[in-house]
Amino acid sequence: TDAEVSTRKKTFAEVQTERLDQAERTVLIKCPSKLNAKKLLQYLTSHGNVKSHFFFENRGINALIEFSEKSSIASLQDAVGIPSASEHHVVPFKSRLFTFTLKNPVSQHAEDTPLHLSPQCHIPVKDLIEKLCLADSISSQMYILLDEYQLTEENIKLRFLACSLVRDFARAYFPDSTVKPFGSSVNTFGKLGSDVDMFLDFRETGKRATKMKKGPFEMEYQMKRLPSERLATQRILSVIGDCLDNFGPGCVNVQKILNARCPLVKFTHQPTGFQCDLSVSNSIATRSSELLYIYGCLDSRVRALVFTVRCWARVHGLTNSAPGTWITNFSLTMMVMFFLQRRSPPIIPTLDQLKELADEKDKHIIGGYDCSFVSDLRKIKPTKNTETLDVLLGEFFEFFGNFDFRKNSINLRKGKEVNKPESSPLYIWNPFEQDLNISKNVNQPQLEKFIAMARESAWILQKEDKTQQMINKEPWGLAALLIPFGKNNSSKMKNRMKGIGSETIRSLLDSLKLNNASSQQKAVGK
Repeated sequence: TDAEVSTRKKTFAEVQTERLDQAERTVLIKCPSKLNAKKLLQYLTSHGNVKSHFFFENRGINALIEFSEKSSIASLQDAVGIPSASEHHVVPFKSRLFTFTLKNPVSQHAEDTPLHLSPQCHIPVKDLIEKLCLADSISSQMYILLDEYQLTEENIKLRFLACSLVRDFARAYFPDSTVKPFGSSVNTFGKLGSDVDMFLDFRETGKRATKMKKGPFEMEYQMKRLPSERLATQRILSVIGDCLDNFGPGCVNVQKILNARCPLVKFTHQPTGFQCDLSVSNSIATRSSELLYIYGCLDSRVRALVFTVRCWARVHGLTNSAPGTWITNFSLTMMVMFFLQRRSPPIIPTLDQLKELADEKDKHIIGGYDCSFVSDLRKIKPTKNTETLDVLLGEFFEFFGNFDFRKNSINLRKGKEVNKPESSPLYIWNPFEQDLNISKNVNQPQLEKFIAMARESAWILQKEDKTQQMINKEPWGLAALLIPFGKNNSSKMKNRMKGIGSETIRSLLDSLKLNNASSQQKAVGK
């Protein structure tokens, strides 16, 4: 669509700024159970023009309301009271979260037309498989999966609102601060239901620096000094964490994890339903988000392939939401990017090529690392590669099923295999911090399991007879890959394992058992 194309051309920074601004004009309302949407909107319009709105289910019906003007929120807040029933139990923090109940419920009938509720989570895999079987090609199956799993416009608004509400707290201490989402919420690869990673940013954009040059004096604030940036980060997060815990409406299960490599505060934001991770500004993480944003915008096949591979990996227990020796979604995404750089002709450019296109304003040196790359999408030439997703999916499994992981590492800067700098089973260069391996956590059995599953999948795609399977109403194409293997074809699996050493098979089987045991424990724990 045209709208799609015009949003696609915006730079990452433009999209962020626009969304953060939108969030500042937004409120969240817990609605009465017998809701007449027309009446609600009619009332809200008395405070100002409502630019957009949607309803969603989360412990009752909720409405996200975006006003055209920020002043409308103040007008509405003037009309809102403090909960009366428990005057002495409430913490009087006034936010942009409201509860509306009807004064005289009897007289107001709910609407005849049922309310449209925006889904905030994706459908279960078994429902997805049914939908996929109705498609006419693997390519369209992959786009169906993308469509079901990707973040919706509404869900993105909700994510930015969650950040904006946390920012209201931070501003009590640091009036200039902002809270911005990073990672999957903004890099175009986020899946419905994923956590919101957000960070606290104190760097006000360059406008201060220019003002400071004028006048005869060097002028600076007197500020508390601490021996390290890490300590400052820990203190700030500790206080904001306590603040959310003690005063934050709907902030529950607040955990401060201050000794991690990257200190953070985890909490559940009940009003939006998100699991949130708050840390202090991490410029490199922002650059990674923007790099993926660029790759995701360049060609529609990129996101379709990433979503497919990640869903496939999750079904087969190759990834896991608990930290451990599994491959992470970030590593998988980078593997897909690398594969697309290796196609002939390449489908996406290497990071070095993007760096060559960078101009002055794209220059970013962070902690001694060069993180520069072009931000304007129009400067990047579109690919001449016309391969279909049907071809690319099979080729992806072929590529990594036969990749020499023992010798080679994956380098997105150069877009080619490079000798491994050290002996981790899977070595994927961090695109910016060049001495880090983003898949250092992955052990040999997990890598072997990935290779075996990739070979099995390549084999299924090559061997299948689509027409026959469609006649027999059997899952075909992508649908066949999203059903756990080994249910009916463990002997075939053993053939595919030939050439993988027997000691590895033993450790692979152990890891499968472990995986099973841990998922059973998880199920019991729930």
